[in-house]
Amino acid sequence: MKQVLVTGGCGFIGRYVVRELTQHGYAVRVLDNLLDQVHGDQTVSLEPGTELIKADIRDKSAVLDALDGVDAVVHLAAEVGVGQSMYEIARYVGVNDLGTAILLQAMIKRPVRRIVVASSMSVYGEGAYVTPEGRRVGNVRRLSQRLKTGDWEPLSESGGPLMPAATDESKPVDLASIYALTKYAQEQSVLLFGEAYSVGAVALRLFNVFGPGQALSNPYTGVLANFASRLANHQPPIIFEDGEQRRDFVHVCDVAHAFRLALEQPQAAGHAINVGSGQSYSIKEVALLLARAMGLPDIHPDITGKARSGDIRNCFADIAKARELLGFSPEHRLETSLDEFVEWVRSTRSVDRGPQMKRELEEMGLVS
Repeated sequence: MKQVLVTGGCGFIGRYVVRELTQHGYAVRVLDNLLDQVHGDQTVSLEPGTELIKADIRDKSAVLDALDGVDAVVHLAAEVGVGQSMYEIARYVGVNDLGTAILLQAMIKRPVRRIVVASSMSVYGEGAYVTPEGRRVGNVRRLSQRLKTGDWEPLSESGGPLMPAATDESKPVDLASIYALTKYAQEQSVLLFGEAYSVGAVALRLFNVFGPGQALSNPYTGVLANFASRLANHQPPIIFEDGEQRRDFVHVCDVAHAFRLALEQPQAAGHAINVGSGQSYSIKEVALLLARAMGLPDIHPDITGKARSGDIRNCFADIAKARELLGFSPEHRLETSLDEFVEWVRSTRSVDRGPQMKRELEEMGLVS
């Protein structure tokens, strides 16, 4: 496989995937609509020799042209963000699900050998939990009545305490947002298509991706970029609930490596695979680490004590399957990668749109 189409290849993750592929001898073509919310006024630069087609993933003619002569596809084009998905429903379903359907239908006329799609940890809803005795429980959901009173932690069916555990791919899907619904539809469409048309199909369930190059002025991008944008403007990071919710943060270079491995490893075909760091951090801990790294230790997070519709409490990755099927081993840890991230933040203009995001969600009745 020497010619690869990367949809959404001008985005944050896409640029790293393109670089990873070109550095390993692949010819790369990019299809991207250069959406203002993602790119703003940033100049888009791609690796030398990369071909760019500026078009929407829903443009049937452009997608057919982009697939011409291609051996494999990395499908990253998508609308991203849990909060915004809850009121921009048609937009998210249109881009993520209809866009994927158009791509797959075009692949009937322009066959490829492999497709790797970016799925999301959001498909799990709440992550895995165990009882104090170590017994794993099924899907866990939090009741809205308890969230309104600040009872953030999920409970067992009998009302007993639960402890979060690393989430592996055997954990049943439990969709808690429109974004999660669209990402699950994306991954399953790709896997079903792969089985029907004998195409090696892989879905990578990405956890919280971070690194230099995130869209700092897009309040619906990754949490670390949101915090950095606030801090760069000497404002406190906005944290919903109490800040003790736990997540897995994986460096974008590790993610790009995982995409290349998913193209190359034959045993990965037909699988959905977690891509994370295998570590967990509380959101408040992350905000404090970043503030210190940016030389702003006196700015403390604005902890709202309010719940955001579609959010979950805990989810962090078990990456044993990625190690087994991809040979994946993350090389970057959050706490040792912040200096590079901060250096990039300082060199980048960011517009703080965090209050705008919070206000939009409140106006839609999505914060309680």
